[in-house]
Amino acid sequence: MNQPAENHPGQAGQPGQGSASLTQSSPTVGTFRERDGALEWSGRQETVRVEPWGPDAVRVRARLGGPVLESLPGALLDEAPATEASVKIEDGRGQLTVGALTVEVDAEGLIRFLRTDDSAELLTEERAHFWWPGPRLYTPVGNGHHRLEQRFAAYEGEKLYGLGQHQHGLLDQKGAVLDLVQRNAEVTIPVLTSSRGYTLLWNSPAIGRVELAGNGTRWVADSARQIDYWITAGQPADAQRRYSAVTGRTPMLPEWAAGFWQCKLRYRTQDELLGVAREYKRRGLPIDAIVCDFFHWTHLGDWKFDPAEWPNPAAMRQELEELGIKLVVSVWPSVSPLSENHQLMEQRGYFIGTQYGPMAHADWPDKEVASTVQVAFYDATNPEARDFLWSRIKENYLDPYGITAFWLDACEPELKPGFQENLRYWAGPGLEVGNMYPRENARTFYEGMIAAGETEIVTLNRSAWAGSQRYGAALWSGDIGTDFATLRRQIAAGLNTSLSGIPWWNTDIGGFHGGDPDDPAYREVMIRWFQFGALSPLMRLHGFRDPGMPLGPDMTGGPNEVWSYGEEAGTIMEKYLRLRERLKPYVLDVMRAAHEEGLPVMRPLFLEFPDDQATWSVADSYLFGPDLLVAPVLTAGASVRTAYLPAGARWTDAWTGTSYEGGANVTVDAPLDRIPLFLRDGAALPIAE
Repeated sequence: MNQPAENHPGQAGQPGQGSASLTQSSPTVGTFRERDGALEWSGRQETVRVEPWGPDAVRVRARLGGPVLESLPGALLDEAPATEASVKIEDGRGQLTVGALTVEVDAEGLIRFLRTDDSAELLTEERAHFWWPGPRLYTPVGNGHHRLEQRFAAYEGEKLYGLGQHQHGLLDQKGAVLDLVQRNAEVTIPVLTSSRGYTLLWNSPAIGRVELAGNGTRWVADSARQIDYWITAGQPADAQRRYSAVTGRTPMLPEWAAGFWQCKLRYRTQDELLGVAREYKRRGLPIDAIVCDFFHWTHLGDWKFDPAEWPNPAAMRQELEELGIKLVVSVWPSVSPLSENHQLMEQRGYFIGTQYGPMAHADWPDKEVASTVQVAFYDATNPEARDFLWSRIKENYLDPYGITAFWLDACEPELKPGFQENLRYWAGPGLEVGNMYPRENARTFYEGMIAAGETEIVTLNRSAWAGSQRYGAALWSGDIGTDFATLRRQIAAGLNTSLSGIPWWNTDIGGFHGGDPDDPAYREVMIRWFQFGALSPLMRLHGFRDPGMPLGPDMTGGPNEVWSYGEEAGTIMEKYLRLRERLKPYVLDVMRAAHEEGLPVMRPLFLEFPDDQATWSVADSYLFGPDLLVAPVLTAGASVRTAYLPAGARWTDAWTGTSYEGGANVTVDAPLDRIPLFLRDGAALPIAE
């Protein structure tokens, strides 16, 4: 790193040798300098660095005890997009301007973010107390790590979105406290979009929390080495473009993945799975993918088919290909001590380690044992461990059978108990790096497929972190309930996921935990969920239907195909299968916008209509791409639906042709076979047959 120019207290600095210049000391606390186009402040043994990081955006790093560290794990790509910026240091203050964003740093190191064109405050740091502590707090936890706190001001009327996928049902998360940790159905992606015109990425995979309180916002990392965040100014759509440019854009979705995926927990044999695929084709129903779920393996961590149940995977895959159906295979990151790979992986250091005790992180059933065994997890943050796992996948699935699509289940990883404090990853201590695991697990498959010459890459993941999208990771909402209340929560979950940079998202249609296919009440849930699923970024039927069985190698659930729910429900579900098939060209167009521009597929209304203040509060409907407004039916027994249509467009009921001027609520018929859909400004989509 270049050394700064010499400081002269009380005087504006002059350009010095090398890359550091414009230094100035404050008579109170801090020293400013320009270094390689960035603004730095130093005081009280702390260094703060503010640097351009793409158009209209900056990256802020702060560290106690020395210069900022350059190579810590994070979400940002290694190189920032080139952009012009200016640094000014005068009158005991520093200022950096990059496009629409201006950053001011005062003599004591307090940071404000302003909109450049009118100097309106977007966000400012805030002290916890006039005496101590300041907006950034470092509490030592040993070995150069600190419990880090970053405080910002709260603003009346501010709405906050994003932060990954959660099951609290809130679209606007102002007032919520969220743990920054990965759990089944609770996915941490620490990027926050504000109604005030900024988007902020907490660029740290550390375990912690974010508190969106009425008296301030506080980000906390339980143990890390420095504060690191990225912020951009602008409307939400522009922010999505900026955010995806610095964390990586999703690949182009393959055509097969835009159609219908069929699965259940679980098809136990090759004959059972093929029987379902054949029946879809016999009935003339669209189907693009079918999933071979867990326990298809010999032992957990062998990563290969059990020949007793799957005697000829090559023939199975070949028949499915001839039927036009993609085979997706479940891969878990956990390894049983009975696995043929366990001893070698342990000796080579390919497992997540522990600070105390053995390298076993969960109990799990396996074949050939009457009870559970203690399983380890491969360390996806270790490049050599990623290479080893991929070598097993390539040898056992890709090379012999041509299988190229994988379901990455339990990839939080699914610890039991979930004490990240005890974990030691290749990339660092569990508390500092634990949230990045699912992204690195998706990376294993993406980089392995690329190296094998594959170009169409999709993995279905139960967890994700910032940047997962660049590795072809689709996210689903985890093991959730099977009632209308759960269905309602998925709208907010999907929209906040979309605003977190993950465009490929879906739910288990019908939910996961239970659901009786013979129960009329559940059939209604399934119909309404299936309609929502047909208008989700990915459409996938899954679940552990009644009657279930205890967890183990022999388990399966009840039937879960479209004909499993009776004639009335089956007819309606078939209608939406065909609707999805007709919409495929539009789906792929919207997916291309995600790939090329970073725009989400499932969009909150305010993404397209930010000037209509009413749209910022609509949490029960959404836009599917730019032209189709979807208003799912979310309550039992409903036959009408009231939906808000944004101002600034004219909307046409896709089923009836009735036209409405935007800017008002409308109430439309919603019989059991109809999900209300509205077309924007005369858009021609093949909704009605």
